[in-house]
Amino acid sequence: MATMFSPSTFFSTTTTNTPNTTITSPKPPQTPPPSKSHLPIPPSKPLLTTLTATLTATAATAAILIATPPSLADSTAATTYQVYYGTAASAANYGGYGGNSNKKDSAEYVYEVPDGWKERLVSKVEKGTNGTDSEFYNPKKKSEKEYLTFLSGFRQLAPKDLVLNNLALSDVNLQDLLASADNVTSEEKKDEKGQVYYVYEIDGVAAHSLISVTCAQNKLYAHFVNAPTTEWNRDHDMLKHVHESFKTIGSF
Repeated sequence: MATMFSPSTFFSTTTTNTPNTTITSPKPPQTPPPSKSHLPIPPSKPLLTTLTATLTATAATAAILIATPPSLADSTAATTYQVYYGTAASAANYGGYGGNSNKKDSAEYVYEVPDGWKERLVSKVEKGTNGTDSEFYNPKKKSEKEYLTFLSGFRQLAPKDLVLNNLALSDVNLQDLLASADNVTSEEKKDEKGQVYYVYEIDGVAAHSLISVTCAQNKLYAHFVNAPTTEWNRDHDMLKHVHESFKTIGSF
């Protein structure tokens, strides 16, 4: 005898065998990847190159400002000078007073003096013994100075070595400088008018000296520029300028 199936039973079984996808819980939503427009853009190479060059230049400039010492030439460039007019007056006619206001008309020689240097008054005794006519010095270091001596009765210069030795006879400081000198040089120069000058440079252990000697108006004139080694190294250009500024008035 045939078995009868209930339709409800058939459909119930079919419903039970429904695929899992109909009963599986949905997956949680996933965050989509950021679009390309949100990604960080690295700086371009030209910008990095510019920044690197700028920083390098700035560092180099700072290093120069820190490492470069003050230049001696800067202080020398600011030096100004006054012209001194010397009369080479004899001891009998010498008043013993400083000043330069009334000397220009009767001057026999000139040289330049750095601003700030002081004039030392020369006594009649000193003028009569060693012929010192004028002297100026640096008040910060009195041994840094320039001065001029003269002797009458000389029509022309003797040989260079003889002239220097004769000058030392009446100048104790020059004697000492020559005795301790590491090097002594001498040369003959002529100005634009043909006047002869002997130029000496004495490099001593503790001091330096520049001397210029010439004859004019039946007189021998000797201009000295002296400085200790420290001041010579510091003021070399200024002292050379002062040395080269000396001239007798006929060649000025």
